Amino acid sequence: MAHAWRCTGLRWGGDGPLLGWEGGRRSPLHRGKVVAFGVVSEGRRTCVGARGNACPVRAGVPGRSTGARCDECARLDRAHSVAADTIADDPRPYHVYLAWFGPGMVKVGITAVERGSTRLLEQGAVCFGWLGRGPLMAARRTEEVVRAALKVPDRIPYAEKRVVRAALPEAGERAAELAVLHARALEVYGWPEALEPVPFQVVDHFGVFGLDGLPAAEGVVSELVAGGVVGGEVLAVAGPDLHLATGRGAVVLDTRLMTGWELTAPAGEAARDVLTVPVRELKSRGGVQDGLF
Repeated sequence: MAHAWRCTGLRWGGDGPLLGWEGGRRSPLHRGKVVAFGVVSEGRRTCVGARGNACPVRAGVPGRSTGARCDECARLDRAHSVAADTIADDPRPYHVYLAWFGPGMVKVGITAVERGSTRLLEQGAVCFGWLGRGPLMAARRTEEVVRAALKVPDRIPYAEKRVVRAALPEAGERAAELAVLHARALEVYGWPEALEPVPFQVVDHFGVFGLDGLPAAEGVVSELVAGGVVGGEVLAVAGPDLHLATGRGAVVLDTRLMTGWELTAPAGEAARDVLTVPVRELKSRGGVQDGLF
């Protein structure tokens, strides 16, 4: 049997996007890189566990699950989560931010100051601006006040983010929309005194993601399947999404679908353009090998 790897997911850092693998190996994902892998034909997708611990029963998980966790591990992973409001005593300072994903697509959120812009890269925010800085509960309160006052959500589905990436307005227009909302947010009544407002300054990830000249995606991989093959050239990377040029046109692969599977390097040069996994149409808005890549 060919050597197999298990992907631990895509990570953003100072070196850009990297795919992680069990054992510590990392693969950079720059534009133009060829990504090609096969799913072990006799394999099944198993739970990735929680909080650094393996799933005790190696439970099977659905191919379309982006979390790749069984119900029990998902509950454990969410425990003590900022998103779940279970760690109100977290002493770290937090940022409140406004993130822009496309025209009319802005969300408000919070992230630990020590994480910098990593959370925004992970979400695929094309640009963003800090609103304020302070203790966790003050940041959470401000997030809720701003969300209600500006009628902006705290979450935008990836399906909506993907369809607009190839037709984004210029940087000035992106920044202008954020600037207007930032000014309105600072005028909202009910800001906690413990949260320090931050002057507007836009941070733009358009170039970091490689969105310049990006063709419109024709489809998105809905799931991986045993025996399936994915091959293509990286066009852009935004959040967890790989935009790939494949034999079936431009296709988006959510790398979260790769976790939990055993993956191998497919045979033959032609595999770089092969796509034999389920793909759904992307609807408009309205020896021992060294490694896989």
